[in-house]
Amino acid sequence: MSKRKKLIEKLKEKYKLVILNDDTFEEKASFNASLWYLIIGAAAFAILFIFLTITTIRFTPLKEYLTGVTDASSKKDIVAAYSKVDSLEQLAKANDAYLKNLKNVIDGNIGTKQPKKPETDNSKATDSIVLNQKISKEEKDLRKMIESEGKFDLNDDNDKVKTGIASYTFFSPLRGQITQDFDPKKQHYGIDVATRKNENIKATLEGTVVFSNFTSETGYVIVLQHSNNLLSIYKHCSVLLKKVGSFVRVGEVIAIVGNTGEFSTGPHLHFELWFNGAAVNPKNYMTF
Repeated sequence: MSKRKKLIEKLKEKYKLVILNDDTFEEKASFNASLWYLIIGAAAFAILFIFLTITTIRFTPLKEYLTGVTDASSKKDIVAAYSKVDSLEQLAKANDAYLKNLKNVIDGNIGTKQPKKPETDNSKATDSIVLNQKISKEEKDLRKMIESEGKFDLNDDNDKVKTGIASYTFFSPLRGQITQDFDPKKQHYGIDVATRKNENIKATLEGTVVFSNFTSETGYVIVLQHSNNLLSIYKHCSVLLKKVGSFVRVGEVIAIVGNTGEFSTGPHLHFELWFNGAAVNPKNYMTF
């Protein structure tokens, strides 16, 4: 009991804290307190400091740096951000490949391999039909007239599933005289149609303008992207009437015939058709 009393008496003893000037020893401030109060004050300060530290770590981003643990919302945001970055990267690669292929098409740097007709494509040329019965001359003439009219009919059935280029109904971009035919061996991937200057050039099918600009070799060029990997290209124009991203309908005027570019020797249209990355002869699908 004597030791306990002595400890209590020491805790009750008062101490004086004096602050003196180091040069003059002048007393600037003093504090009187018992050892008991000093211990309680120190403990309270320590508890308050620990509480503030825990609160700061708990409700601020410091938790992520100190513990390495992120909350659920942050994880979702990070996953969503990574997904968007990955999608944008894939889209950028696809756009780069598309633009590269488009540039090759415009420059004529693509091989001459022709596209294979899909097995499910049931479209056939009208002159390949075999008749097992005899028909009169008048009946043949009637069928020939109907087939020729249907070949250039502009009424497009939107519900029809187009499985090949033969299933399209093309509109001739202009009328004129063909001065140079389709010849892939000479890297001439289209046909040249000579006509009067300032004639209208019309879209052969409905589609979206993916290129509309000037090139030194082929002058003013406009390229239309159609459905089913089909491209139509119009070169040596004098004026381009549509911008990139514009949607055009079949037969709509998109440019004016000109004589621009180093490869041009007179007013004409160089017209190309590309299907699945290969050039095809436009004369097989329309008349000029």
